[in-house]
Amino acid sequence: MRAFHRNVTVFVGLALMAATASAAPKDKKAPEPEPEIEIDPTAEGGGADGGEGGGEGGGDGEEIDMGAEETAPPSDLSADLAASEASGPVVQTGELKRTPLSWQDILVVVRKPFLKARRTELRPFVGTTMNDNMVRHNVIGGELAYYLTDVLAIGVEGMYYQAGFREPFDLIARQARRLPTVNEYKWSAALNFHYVPVYGKFAVLDKSLVTWEVAFTAGIGAGQSEVVPRDTKFPGFTNLLIMPNIGANMRFFLTKWLTVNVGIRDYIFIDKFESLDREMYGTDIDMAKQNGESTLINNVMFQLGISFWLPTSFEYTTFR
Repeated sequence: MRAFHRNVTVFVGLALMAATASAAPKDKKAPEPEPEIEIDPTAEGGGADGGEGGGEGGGDGEEIDMGAEETAPPSDLSADLAASEASGPVVQTGELKRTPLSWQDILVVVRKPFLKARRTELRPFVGTTMNDNMVRHNVIGGELAYYLTDVLAIGVEGMYYQAGFREPFDLIARQARRLPTVNEYKWSAALNFHYVPVYGKFAVLDKSLVTWEVAFTAGIGAGQSEVVPRDTKFPGFTNLLIMPNIGANMRFFLTKWLTVNVGIRDYIFIDKFESLDREMYGTDIDMAKQNGESTLINNVMFQLGISFWLPTSFEYTTFR
């Protein structure tokens, strides 16, 4: 009887195992076990089986290793400086190599070597006309200018003209059988204003520096011209001219009291020439002058001169 019950029990167990195996899907793999969380059993508040601390959420003493990389501690700047000072400066031993660069090759930009503020410029010069192909006027003149600042000045100038007829004057006379209508200039004077916007220096053969500047000039003045009559039996007459002028010149500094100047000046005025029917007025100068032909003239001149500066020295009022 006992053997019968034992056989029935075994049979029932085998049947349950077969049913369970047939119910499970054949193509589904068993899930992989999840990674275990390692808990330090020796931490405060925990035991081998979790203990009281484990039941309260792990406590302060539990550490969970999530596989994070360890980071280096932040560096201490004071410690690095102390270590650097303790090691001392690094001194290179052995022979030093010389390079071709020397102190003579290093140029220092110096301050402005010439000052003009509150100084007087005395400038004698010579000049010649550039755009008159009939008559060439050579001039001797001078200018006295006072510099209010280093870039602004006011001055007066005067010029004396010497006229000379050029070759085209004779050629036209021979071809047309009559003399051209020309005037010659006698003198001029002007009140001028100067402004210096450009200043610089350049090297000469890498040996010395030459300082230079560019100045613009504008002024107003007066002058006198004289008609050259085509027929010598008629007298000429003179004209009083209002002569504004504009120009530019370049100045090169040689010493503290001497400079060289080159420039171009345009003297603009309305001149009156002898009329073509001069014979109608004969020797009546007033009628000849009243009926003369007025023409706008641009008398462009090239000027070359030197300047003497007074006082001959100057002092800087600002630091280097």
